Amino acid sequence: MKKLQRVGLLTFLLSAAPFSFAQSAPQVQVAVNGEYVTFPDALPYVDPSTQRTMVPARFVAEKLGLGMQWNPQTSQVTLRKEPDTIQLTIGQDYALVNGKKVHFDAPAVLRSNRTMVPLRFISELFDARIEWLAERNLVAITTSGHASAVPPASVPPAPDSTWQHRRSTWLWDASLLYTQQEQIIQFASEHQLSAIYLQIDRDIPPTVYQQFIRKAQEKQIAVEALEGRPQWAFPASHGELKAFINWGRAYNASVAAQERFAGLHFDIEPYILPEWKSNRDKIVQSWMDTVRLIEKDMRSSGLTLTLDIPFWLHQVKVPGTDYSLSAWMLEKADAVVIMDYRNVALGNDGIIANAHPILREAATLKKQVIVAVETAPSAEGPHTSFHALPLQTMKTELQLAKEHLEHYASFAGFAIHDYNHWVRLKQGGS
Repeated sequence: MKKLQRVGLLTFLLSAAPFSFAQSAPQVQVAVNGEYVTFPDALPYVDPSTQRTMVPARFVAEKLGLGMQWNPQTSQVTLRKEPDTIQLTIGQDYALVNGKKVHFDAPAVLRSNRTMVPLRFISELFDARIEWLAERNLVAITTSGHASAVPPASVPPAPDSTWQHRRSTWLWDASLLYTQQEQIIQFASEHQLSAIYLQIDRDIPPTVYQQFIRKAQEKQIAVEALEGRPQWAFPASHGELKAFINWGRAYNASVAAQERFAGLHFDIEPYILPEWKSNRDKIVQSWMDTVRLIEKDMRSSGLTLTLDIPFWLHQVKVPGTDYSLSAWMLEKADAVVIMDYRNVALGNDGIIANAHPILREAATLKKQVIVAVETAPSAEGPHTSFHALPLQTMKTELQLAKEHLEHYASFAGFAIHDYNHWVRLKQGGS
């Protein structure tokens, strides 16, 4: 990176023409060195008063290789990349570049609790080239030392093939393994399932699980050991939780590789308890302690950790912070399943809109999200389940949702809740 001392460069920065956008333009996309940048909780936008593209400072800083610090007392952002330092203060129309005041025409602002900065100013200060592709509403940034690169118009980076567009379901009644193993495996194979979340009944002999998992693996279907209940969020139930983890570890250690569970899957859901409304922060803290315990006890087990969470969990903050609880859960798990229980893809309360926030977070954290829908009857209203609708309706809505969600690197496919009701839906529809 060049030192920022030349008057010519500073003059260029101050006189650079802004991008020409219509105020009604769709969402702005940003790519750095040919790779899309996914923003987890605050999207780029065009300031209508200056026509400058504003972006969240932290995520672009990471892409450009900059260190960043935020000082809430002074409302000041500091960006560093040796030997240079830039300081921007919220609301001011200048920055201090290595101590020298440099003016620009779009002040840094706070939006959605994130610092938004003018993209052109930051990128050009650090010797990066910007191209505006109007037909794609895309800002392409190429940093020093890279050849100019524009990502494909179709989609941003695809997820790892291990996770790509998986389908999965919950199987809550393990006793079905005594009588319906072949039917379950056949159904899973016909629907191209890559995972089954199987609730564990420890009274069932391990040989039954061994037989089922071996058949599933022959069809390239992973089986995750499923357990959980709301009370597991509290210390009084940690003994029961630890017993489940220990059982899973001991089982896997005692069987052949083709008979092992791929991971442990937790469905805890303390938010359905009455205390959630009266003392949410306390329950959240206890739930976090439980997840920490799970993470610690599963360490070096060779098992993946998957957590079921509601699609709205990004609205809940870690107590005492503005950090979302969903992002915190993503940090701890290998993947999450968001219970996005709606029966339409589009709309402000549809599958797509509800999935966006956590998919953005997961993309930044390089984690995976499975988007789940419901086929069982629901007391929360008919809009939350495909229960009373033809099977083809669910297929159509999920295909539409897939077309909108698959551009996220974090999107890992769909899960259908649950096996028993999905089978009935299939029998009643086309």
